[in-house]
Amino acid sequence: MAPPAIILVRPQLGWNIGAAARAMANFGLDDLRIVAPRDGWPNADARAMATGAGDVLDRASLHATTREAIGDLQRLWATTARHRDMAKPVLTPGEVARACRCGDLRAGILFGPESTGLANDEVVLADALVRIPTPGRQWSLNLAQAVLILAWECSDAGEAVAQSGAAATPATMAEFDGFFDQLVGALDSSGFLRNREQRPVTVRNLRTMFQRAALSGREVRTLRGVVSALAGRPDGNSD
Repeated sequence: MAPPAIILVRPQLGWNIGAAARAMANFGLDDLRIVAPRDGWPNADARAMATGAGDVLDRASLHATTREAIGDLQRLWATTARHRDMAKPVLTPGEVARACRCGDLRAGILFGPESTGLANDEVVLADALVRIPTPGRQWSLNLAQAVLILAWECSDAGEAVAQSGAAATPATMAEFDGFFDQLVGALDSSGFLRNREQRPVTVRNLRTMFQRAALSGREVRTLRGVVSALAGRPDGNSD
């Protein structure tokens, strides 16, 4: 298993970035990706809080957008404590950990900013949602606490699940985004998305439908060829 990347989207407090890095180091995770931190990067508060995890901060990558940070990943989960009006599976941390063990996939987990959590346009990028059950009255977790729980689960998920047969290589997020952007462009050109008020919801729903298919790289290339053919603009992306 390759441990999942931990992706902090617009984190607000350096202390939480440092505490998240420390939690990752505690449980053997080292791929930290930081998207548009509020107070800039590097951050002295993060360094002060990351006792024993300076190497995680040293290797952390900085990104301007969430899509940039996830482009190389093949599976993505988004943490959220709120119910979202999206037809996406909702997993527990333990289920995410077991999914990480099922094959040699590059996976990542999205965590939103402390005050608001992830925006819907970020949540829709994920294959599934992650919700940490909190039976008490306080359902919202601190950012670093949430990272700690997922990091522990991913380190303690048990034996890897054996795969049966040779599975097709899943598409990366960048490959999927390329296809989906092409599809939306074609739908815009055809007038299918002409209702501007309904367009954002329709686009999110379409993305969710295709994500449920867990497309392989080859399937994505085939679909790009289909879209090009229907639009009358062959682009050589089909297999």
